[in-house]
Amino acid sequence: MMVKALFILAISSFLCGCTSVSPAGSSILAPFGQAQNPAHIQTSVNLTEGNFTVVKTNLIGHSTGFSLLGFIPIIPPKFTKAMNEMYAKAEIQEGESKTLANMIVEHSGSYWILFSLPEVIVRADVVQFNPKAVTGTNTPASPVKKPEG
Repeated sequence: MMVKALFILAISSFLCGCTSVSPAGSSILAPFGQAQNPAHIQTSVNLTEGNFTVVKTNLIGHSTGFSLLGFIPIIPPKFTKAMNEMYAKAEIQEGESKTLANMIVEHSGSYWILFSLPEVIVRADVVQFNPKAVTGTNTPASPVKKPEG
């Protein structure tokens, strides 16, 4: 009788989906040794001096994938696709003094009975650096005029 109850419980939990597996907990189910998070590289810039202007806020880039049974990746979400989409919206050209600031990477997804749709979302602001105001320059002083006479 107990074995029959456990069998029914196992079948019903399989048919109801894997909603108890959270995206944060899915790191143990990483597909074939692939890393869930991209490399973390950070550049620090001092934005407290008022040497910048916010050009655009809350730019978003995303990439959606497909996983069978919630943990077998068929099409993984691509971080580079999300970043390329965000850079296209930012309209940053080479040689400009613009950069991304306050960047956040989110991993989320929708979990259904037989599949899941993992998603990578990248958010950031675009700032442009202003040229520094030159103080104490070595410009020659205006000549002193002597009174005529």
